Amino acid sequence: MPPSCIPFSFRSTAEHDAATPQPRLLRLAASSSSSSDAPAAGVFDDSASIVTLPSLPSLQSSAPISGYLDTTPPPAFHFCHASLKPLHPTSSAPALAVSAAASLLYSASKSEITVFDLVSARPVETFDAVPSAGSVKSVALSSAGKLFTGHQDGRIRVWRRSARSGRYRLNATLPTAVDRLLHFPLPGNYVAVRRHKKLLWIEHADAVSAVAASGDLLYSVSWDKTLKVWRAAGDLRCLESVPAHDDAVNAVAVAGDGTVYTGSADGKIRVWARSPPTEGRGRRRRHTRHGLVATLERHRSAVNALALSGDGAILYSGACDRSILVWEREESADHMAVAGALRGHGKAILCLACVGDVLFSGSSDRTVRIWRKERKGKGYSCLGVMEGHGTGVRTLVAVPVPVPASAELQPEPEEEYRVCSGSLDGEVRVWRVRIPTTQRSDSK
Repeated sequence: MPPSCIPFSFRSTAEHDAATPQPRLLRLAASSSSSSDAPAAGVFDDSASIVTLPSLPSLQSSAPISGYLDTTPPPAFHFCHASLKPLHPTSSAPALAVSAAASLLYSASKSEITVFDLVSARPVETFDAVPSAGSVKSVALSSAGKLFTGHQDGRIRVWRRSARSGRYRLNATLPTAVDRLLHFPLPGNYVAVRRHKKLLWIEHADAVSAVAASGDLLYSVSWDKTLKVWRAAGDLRCLESVPAHDDAVNAVAVAGDGTVYTGSADGKIRVWARSPPTEGRGRRRRHTRHGLVATLERHRSAVNALALSGDGAILYSGACDRSILVWEREESADHMAVAGALRGHGKAILCLACVGDVLFSGSSDRTVRIWRKERKGKGYSCLGVMEGHGTGVRTLVAVPVPVPASAELQPEPEEEYRVCSGSLDGEVRVWRVRIPTTQRSDSK
């Protein structure tokens, strides 16, 4: 029998309608795989969540949510719009991606990938994944409409809509067969991945933990400690492989200027910058390369999640130490300097999503917190805590909802967001979050 729907908790203390909309429960087919979907380095070990970096200042406002002052942002209204549960029990969290332009949510499990309408939370398309490849660890969308999925077997699948049927079809598996044939003959193209085993440098030797598409490039990181760069269009070749960390790489984030951030189980965040391609023609022209710019070391445990502000000036990192560190661009301090920490979660931080100046964080404590930067200084306020998941929140995506013209004339205008959270039991919850903008107008 499928698991029962867990009732959600409305945590905001602001007054709301007595008839709060109840979440719809949809049953979806899902994998019964027992493979772990946790980041590397024991995220769920409580002993790894003891230290909360007391040496770093807390950035959140001391004002409680129930009695905020005029100098702090008002709390957020939030409720669960829909609960999407698998048909069969699973220990693998779905990988999520969202298209703000098309208002679509992509949810990938081991057995299938489902596309939902974000407004109605109803499925609009379902297509088979690659069950033999293991669980899907991450999903990314390119600007050209391609869908990239990173899998347990170390491969990346590329999906695109068929011009004839309009449905998604498997387009390629990275590295492609052509790419393998080009590198196969030369012994220098092989690297040792473990004792008595070698692979081509274009191959990941372990699970692909995260993928990110930016422009014409695709970035992938893996538990094999590497960062790889691929063409996101055309021949889909692997352009570069970087030995990024001393332990499994759990997260990757790419800024608009091409700066790449990687977070690892070694507790470090590394910053990589693109160098322009060298002069030449054809095969003599070298591709863009990424060089190490800085290593950010303030976490005391595995880094599980990264998120960037829209302008790339602020980096958020979440780790097993239960803290979210806020890094701000400062050229005089080795690219970025830590401004402080956001505390409140009771266990490891597993995922982050940033939209504008609003940050959402998911944790092993089964909650999602809403943070917003205050209009003065470097402080942040926790605007709400969304509860209802039965297990740790592993994946998180968020998009703004366009505000109707009539809404701007209301006495207390609001900003609305769609937040989708996926937990380790396979459930996906779609939340509606509304944040009053009364005290925000003079901060822009």
